[in-house]
Amino acid sequence: MEAIKTSVTMPALALRGLAIFPNMLLHFDVGREASIKALDEAMTTSQPIFLVAQRDLSVEVPEEDDLYTVGTISNVRQILRLPGDNVRVMVEGVSRGRLCGLSQTVPFLLAEVEELPEETPVRRSTRTEALIRQTYELFERYIELAPKMTPDILLSVLASEDPGYIADYIAQNLSLRAGDKQSILEEPRPVRRLEKLFHMLRREVEILELEQDMQNKVREQLTHNQRDYFLREQMKVIQQELGDEGQNGDSEIAEYRQRIERAKLSDQVAEKLNKELSRLEKQPFGSAEATVLRNYLDICLELPWGKRTRDRVDVTAARKVLDADHYGLEKVKERILEFLAVKQLAPELKGQIICLVGPPGVGKTSIAMSMARALHRKMARISLGGVHDEAEIRGHRKTYVGAMPGRMIAAIQQAGSCNPILLLDEIDKLGSDQRGDPASALLEVLDSEQNATFRDHFLELPFDLSDVLFVTTANTTETIPRALLDRMEVIELTSYTDEEKLQIAKRHLLPKQLKRHGLKKSQLKLTDDAIREVISGYTKEAGVRLLERELATLCRKSAMQVVSKSVKSISLSGDNLEEYLGVRRYHPERLPRSEQVGVVNGLAWTSVGGELLEVEANVVPGSGKVELTGNLGDVMKESAHAALTYIRSRTQPLGIEADFYQTKDIHVHFPEGAVPKDGPSAGIAITTAMVSALTGAPVRRELAMTGEVTLRGRVLPIGGLKEKTMAAYRNGIKTVFIPADNEKDLEEIDQTVRAALHFIPVEQVDAVLAQALDLGECSAEEPQEEPLAGESRQPGRLPRFRQ
Repeated sequence: MEAIKTSVTMPALALRGLAIFPNMLLHFDVGREASIKALDEAMTTSQPIFLVAQRDLSVEVPEEDDLYTVGTISNVRQILRLPGDNVRVMVEGVSRGRLCGLSQTVPFLLAEVEELPEETPVRRSTRTEALIRQTYELFERYIELAPKMTPDILLSVLASEDPGYIADYIAQNLSLRAGDKQSILEEPRPVRRLEKLFHMLRREVEILELEQDMQNKVREQLTHNQRDYFLREQMKVIQQELGDEGQNGDSEIAEYRQRIERAKLSDQVAEKLNKELSRLEKQPFGSAEATVLRNYLDICLELPWGKRTRDRVDVTAARKVLDADHYGLEKVKERILEFLAVKQLAPELKGQIICLVGPPGVGKTSIAMSMARALHRKMARISLGGVHDEAEIRGHRKTYVGAMPGRMIAAIQQAGSCNPILLLDEIDKLGSDQRGDPASALLEVLDSEQNATFRDHFLELPFDLSDVLFVTTANTTETIPRALLDRMEVIELTSYTDEEKLQIAKRHLLPKQLKRHGLKKSQLKLTDDAIREVISGYTKEAGVRLLERELATLCRKSAMQVVSKSVKSISLSGDNLEEYLGVRRYHPERLPRSEQVGVVNGLAWTSVGGELLEVEANVVPGSGKVELTGNLGDVMKESAHAALTYIRSRTQPLGIEADFYQTKDIHVHFPEGAVPKDGPSAGIAITTAMVSALTGAPVRRELAMTGEVTLRGRVLPIGGLKEKTMAAYRNGIKTVFIPADNEKDLEEIDQTVRAALHFIPVEQVDAVLAQALDLGECSAEEPQEEPLAGESRQPGRLPRFRQ
C-alpha cells in the first residue's frame, strides 16, 4: 500500500463502544445505513476508511462535534452480508489519523484526515525494558484470570519488542472502557502509551483477583454446607442401622427436648413445641426453615412459663417504701395499699389495670417503679409514644423475615416472671396507620377477662397475662379511645402546690443533685425561702422537672466556687439567689391599687398549674355590637353571648337601660392576646365585667371567681379547682367565688390555701353580683366610664378554662 498523504479525503465510519489500533485486525457488525454506504464506497474505490469513535453512544446521526478527533486509518479486508440489514466487516488498522473536518455527512461521512506518524525512539532505555517486562507479567496474570482469554494471545506480545506495538496489541485485546482505549489511541509517544496501559492493566488485574476471591469464598461456603449435609445424612443412616436413633439422636435436638421437659409448660404448649421440634429434626442443617424453627424454639423456651415472684403483702412495709420515694400523691399510694390489703385476704386476685393521668413531671413513671419495689415484683417498661404498628403489640408471624414477638411478650421475657409490673408509658400518644391500630390491639391485653389467653402472632400459643399488674401513664385522657379507657382505673395526679414542691425539693431533689455533683450537705445550704424563690421566680410548671434543673444549676455554680475560690461552704437565701440564677423570670400578679370598673379577676387552669386571668369589659356608644378579643375559643365566645342574654333578661333589677343592646357597643377583652384561651368556666367573670361596665359599679379588687353561667343565671360546676385556688392564693386574692356544686372539692385542696382564702359557694349569678359590685353607688342612667387598666403579665402556658 502506498503511503497516505496528509489531509486526505476518505470515507469515515463512526464507531460506538469500539476502538481499533494500528496493525490490528478486527471484525464487527455494522447496522447504520450511512456506515454501510461508507464501507461500500471504500471497497468500490479501493480507498482506506477512517474509523473514529463517537463521544456519546446514543447519537444516531453523528456530526463532527460528536466524534473524537483521533481515530485509525484502516483498510477494509472483507465484507459479509448478514440476514437482515446488518453487515459484518473485517478491517485492518494502518496508522493513527486526526480528523480535520467532515466535508459531507449524507449519504455517508466523508472526512478530511491527517495521518499521525508513529514516533520511533532513538534507543530503548533500561527503564523502557523494565516497563515492557512488567507489562508482560501483568498481561500473563490477566490471561490466567480472564475467563475468555487464550494463552496464544501472549505469543504475539512476546514476539515484539516495540513498546508502541505492545501497548496497541494489549489494549486491543483488553476489556477496557471505551474512554480508556481512546486515551491510549490518542497518545502518540510509544513509551508514554505503554505506561498508561500498564496502570490500566494493573487495575484490571486487581479487579479480576477480587472477583475470583469472592467466587472462591462462595464456592467454599457451598461446599462446606454440602459436606455437612452429607455427613449428617450418613450419621442418620448409621444410627438407623445401629438402632440408636431414638436414644441418642442429634445433640441439638436432645438439648431442646430436655429444655422442654424441664420447663413448666402446660400440655397444650408442650405438645406444640414438641411438634415444632419434630419438624426441625427433619430439616437439613443450615436451611432457612431450620433457622426459623430454631429461633422460634429459643424464644418460646426463654419465656418464664409458670415462674412467679412472691408478693410482699405487708401493708406497713409497702407504705414506708412509697413514702420514702415520693412526697404527696396520697390517692395513688392509697390505691396501691388497697390492692395489697385485698391481695392479703384474696391471694387469687388477678392483675389490675391502673392509669395514672397528669401533667408532665409529677412522678407518674417513678411511682410505678416504687410500686415494683413495694410489691417485690419485677418490672419492665414499654414506651408507647409514637407506636403506630399493630404488630408492635401482637408481634409478626414467624414465617416473615425478621419476625419477632410483640412488645408485651418481649417485656415478659425481660422481666423474667409471669406476674411483673408492666409500665405502659405514654398510652395517650399511640398512633395508627395502614398497618393497623395498636390501641385496638391493646383492648385484649388490658382486659382481665380476656388476657388470660393472650395470643401473640409469633408464639401462636396462649400466654397468661392475668397476673400482670398493668400501670399506664398519660398526660390526658382525651386522646385515649373510649373502649380502651373503659378497661382502666383512672387516677388523676394533679399539679403540685408550692408547699409540696418545697418538701419534694428538700427531701428528694436537692440531696440527689448534691450527690450527683459531688457536694456534701455542709458545702451548699439552701434556706426554705431560697427554694420558694426558685419555685415562684424561676419555674412555672405542674411537676418538678424544671425545679430539679434549677437546683442542678445551683449545684454546678457552687461546685465552681468550691474548686476555683476554695470556698468551704455556700449559703443561699432568697436575697442572693440572683447571683447564681440570674434575673427572676416570673413575677407575681399585682392587684390594682384601687377598684376598677369592668375589670374582674378570673381563674384559669393550665397544664402547668393555675393562673389569674383578668377579664376586661368596656361600653361605648354604638349600635349594639359585641366585640370579643384575646384569642378566644368558640366555647368562651359562647359563654360571652350567654352572659349578654342573661343581662338583657335582668335589666330592670340591675338598673340597666332596657335598650342598651341597641344603643351601646360592648367590648370584652382578655389580656395576653397571643395566648389561646377556651373553656366555659369564665362565664360568671364575663357576666360580672359586663354588668360592671354597663352600670359603672366598680368591682372589688381582692376577689376572684370561676364558674360557668347559663341563660337563666345558674352557676354550673367547673374543674381544676385545686390549681385555680393555688393561683388565687399566690396573687394575694382574699375571696373566691366558686360554684356551689364544687364545695365538696374543697376537701382536696391544700390546707394552707384553704385557710388563707374565703370561699363563697354560689348557685346564681345574682349572688355574685350582689357581693362583687356595689350597685347602689352608681345610677344606671349615668354609667361611669373609667379607663381599663391591667398589669402586664409574664407570658405563660396556654390558659384554658376547664369544665
